[in-house]
Amino acid sequence: MSTPPEVRPAPPRRVALFVTCLVDLFRPAVGFAAVKLLEQAGCTVEVPPLQVCCGQPAYNSGDRASTRAIAAQVIDAFAGFEAVVVPSGSCGGMLVHHYPGLFDDDPGMKARAEDLARRSHELTSFLVDVLGVKTVAARYDGTVTYHDSCSGLRELGVKEQPRRLLASVEGLRLREMQTPEICCGFGGTFCVKYPDISNAMVGEKSADVVATGADTLLAGDLGCLMNMAGKLQREGRHVRVRHVAEVLAGMGDIAAIGEPEAKR
Repeated sequence: MSTPPEVRPAPPRRVALFVTCLVDLFRPAVGFAAVKLLEQAGCTVEVPPLQVCCGQPAYNSGDRASTRAIAAQVIDAFAGFEAVVVPSGSCGGMLVHHYPGLFDDDPGMKARAEDLARRSHELTSFLVDVLGVKTVAARYDGTVTYHDSCSGLRELGVKEQPRRLLASVEGLRLREMQTPEICCGFGGTFCVKYPDISNAMVGEKSADVVATGADTLLAGDLGCLMNMAGKLQREGRHVRVRHVAEVLAGMGDIAAIGEPEAKR
């Protein structure tokens, strides 16, 4: 007797984009790239206007009251969507792993936080693991290396997903670092509290990047990318830094992070 085929639930199609503060304020192109990728994968994308910071700076500073208030607004803003997609492992990890514990004394809010956590995904993980995307329609003529951001890797298991999609980008060659999983030294408030340690860590990351010979550094977290781009530029390195979503969406021709925009 043959085994009946497994029936998988239909992938979510009404998707909300959690833009993140850094994307909104410093690199909106990442948000547009994420929308483009999601729409190409067949999703209807909405950007809830009442979304705010994920609350991570307050959380990491021990301010639980402010974090709870922020989390409550985020939970309200993203209610009702089939999925919530975040172009950041750091902010995604906050929603998935840290929100529910903020409401241990409030069963109703805890259930809502757990529901949001279940529906929340990092961008490349959502494309590959949930939607089953195997290829993207993009071209990038260059050699890239990829930095695994701490929260994306360690909290959300993002490692192979961006590399699978990058393998389908025409013209792109991936050259791995010796230590792609080592922290870049950003760590949100860590780089403010411990600047000397942070600078030493990003210096080691810069050396690892340069040793690959790659002309472009990619990652999935804008905080890490801005930290590494700043160090590479201060050292006079000729390595462009971009969010992985920009390359996957075929937007690799815009000015790299920290570079002036072309005059129109």
